[in-house]
Amino acid sequence: MRPYLLLTPGPLTTSETVKEAMMSDWCTWDEDYNIGIVEVIRHELTELASSRPDEYTAVLMQGSGTFCVEATLGSTVRPDDHLLIAANGAYGLRMGTIADYYRIPHHVLKFEETQPVDPEAIGAYLDEHPEVTHVSVVHCETTTGVLNPLERVAQVVKAHGKTLIVDAMSSFGGVPVDMAALGIDFLISSANKCIQGVPGFGFVIARRSLLEQCKGVARSLSLDLYDQWAAMEKGHGKWRFTSPTHVVRAFMQALNELKAEGGISARHARYCENHRVLVEGMRSLGFRTLLPDEEQSPVITSFYYPEEGFDFKAFYLKLKERGFVIYPGKISQADTFRIGNIGDVFPDDFRRLVEAIKDIR
Repeated sequence: MRPYLLLTPGPLTTSETVKEAMMSDWCTWDEDYNIGIVEVIRHELTELASSRPDEYTAVLMQGSGTFCVEATLGSTVRPDDHLLIAANGAYGLRMGTIADYYRIPHHVLKFEETQPVDPEAIGAYLDEHPEVTHVSVVHCETTTGVLNPLERVAQVVKAHGKTLIVDAMSSFGGVPVDMAALGIDFLISSANKCIQGVPGFGFVIARRSLLEQCKGVARSLSLDLYDQWAAMEKGHGKWRFTSPTHVVRAFMQALNELKAEGGISARHARYCENHRVLVEGMRSLGFRTLLPDEEQSPVITSFYYPEEGFDFKAFYLKLKERGFVIYPGKISQADTFRIGNIGDVFPDDFRRLVEAIKDIR
């Protein structure tokens, strides 16, 4: 069932048991599905995300992770609010695009793609602009693989009394985060990332007291986060519109496998080891990483092209023939390609990858 390993930031390689979980059909009105699966997932997500789970609630939303980012911005930031977006890559900039579509008053504080966002710069902007009500940031910016200093950003944002929205799309489930300890108000992620489910829905973990205040804020029917949450609360897991039942059941299996692995800390350790094996092996072949080690996440790693005239497409196809699919680069500053370290993949897989690259070089 595996023609190749997906060494990407998601969709990613899933276990056979996660795939098998999609082989049954489910009725969206039945309690076996709503209470037995959806409500279990919602509860477990808040337990994973916060040391004080009772303060938070989880909302599942059809579509990709970007659907959930848009739902959050469009349902929590009012027309008379002001949003500050800290951006050092494509996904931070995408939040700015969403704000443009919704005509949300906002400012994009841009940083270099190869640098983490600067908490001091965020603090300085907030000092000068008291009209800001919300701050959003991407935790792991997979444009490059940089891991932004979320703890320090959160300290600055909360010291200024602002609502904090975190796009943790590629980090939640693979990098430990405690929403309550950091003061994060809304955290957004997707089924097909570090939890190791399959594409089809995303989720928002929200501070309950703030979400309760968002009735009527949304400018979209399908992406109304408050109404989706209210329906799930009232209906004990019932979605407003048809839910991706097979994908949701696979996600519950993925959550069970995360638990069996030892939780987020154990999965983070595996991803870190995947990254270590990959980087050491690639450097031994003469490849250079785009980012310094101290700014690198264990999620995805960017490498410079090894020489001028490097043919990435040919390189990609040769690796695919050997059972590995990697990612092209996404930045304009340098010629790079990316290799993901997350999913149902292990250090030995990266040792085999390094050997395959050695063979084709």
